Amino acid sequence: MSISQIARSIAESPTLRMNEEARLLRERGEAVIHLGIGEPKNKTPITALLSAAAKLNTGDIKYSPTDGLPSLKKAIVRYTEENYDKVVAPENIIVSSGAKQSIFNVLYTLINPQDEVLILAPYWVSYPEMVKMVYGIPVIVKPEDGRFHPRMEDIERAVSSSTKLILVNSPNNPSGVMFSDEFLADLIKFCERKGIYVLMDDIYHKLVFRRRRWTPAYKFARQDLESGKVIVVNGIAKAYGMTGFRIGWTIANRRMVEVMTNVQSQITSCTAMVSQAAAEGALNGLQSIVDSLRLTIENNCEVMMQELKAFTGIKTIKPDGTFYCLPDFRAYSHDSVALSDFLLKKAMVVTVPGKEFGMEGHLRLSYAGSIKDVTEGMARIRWALDPSSPTEIYIGDRKMIRDWM
Repeated sequence: MSISQIARSIAESPTLRMNEEARLLRERGEAVIHLGIGEPKNKTPITALLSAAAKLNTGDIKYSPTDGLPSLKKAIVRYTEENYDKVVAPENIIVSSGAKQSIFNVLYTLINPQDEVLILAPYWVSYPEMVKMVYGIPVIVKPEDGRFHPRMEDIERAVSSSTKLILVNSPNNPSGVMFSDEFLADLIKFCERKGIYVLMDDIYHKLVFRRRRWTPAYKFARQDLESGKVIVVNGIAKAYGMTGFRIGWTIANRRMVEVMTNVQSQITSCTAMVSQAAAEGALNGLQSIVDSLRLTIENNCEVMMQELKAFTGIKTIKPDGTFYCLPDFRAYSHDSVALSDFLLKKAMVVTVPGKEFGMEGHLRLSYAGSIKDVTEGMARIRWALDPSSPTEIYIGDRKMIRDWM
């Protein structure tokens, strides 16, 4: 079989691979704990279910407009005004099958072969692969000071005449760090001056802890939406815990939305009507569901931080939001892939190697599950790695003895 060069160059999604491994182990009856999970365990908001059910009950489930149902776009207009303090028109919005497709649409629309896209490390695993899929060049910018917060001096050094776009995710997956207003202001000013696009992946913007306020990039833009360089992607997956509905959207200038609509029409035709109805129900319903989820996740985060303190030699930057933290495990191993595989084999705990996020020696740990998942999962990891921990532990109903130290 002859496979295209570009397809062969695309790496497997490590997060989806770990999800599949966990699923297969559970099917075999293994007591797996998933600390690599990228979705909360909440139930779908009732307003989303009722809206989807009402659409299903009509029996009229057909194609929708490629750029999204007008009623959903109206809800997104209101959402943007309330959360971004920004008035946009329906013509500035395109609804897609998840924020991942939204990001890909933007890259496909803007990036020419050999254009460079700056990606701030640590980064979501799919960013570099999506850039490569549109024949762009991903340029990884890693903070020289070893922190998870980007620095303008590092970005300025990385920018070249081929730089077309900078991808920004704040609060950040995998670190949970939220970027400062000062940094965002400097970045937007720099990009407007240089004519570089800024793609804001805002999917976690509602999941911010300790009463901190998230600030939209629009606040710092001097140019208006039609002539400016700020592009926003968002969706319902994380804040509403509706990952399976696959609804995301992009806010951009009208010309870009027209082109992205043409692109999307040739790939998926349109986004599933029932999923759009569910998204509309979520956005128009009571928003207390989001606050409740955020408080649950924040509490889980505090528990995770306490558990990590019990380890010897692990360094952790406390997250400002999201479901994740990115502890430094180099006291135990510099090979995060081998370490993650070891923990799955010995402790039946799923983690995600930091190498996949541009941070070798780290592991991404998720606290999106239950408190029990966090406490038991961390106890197993400590048992597997830390010589000062007890040598015996129960995994499921089996008593395990550590015999490799």
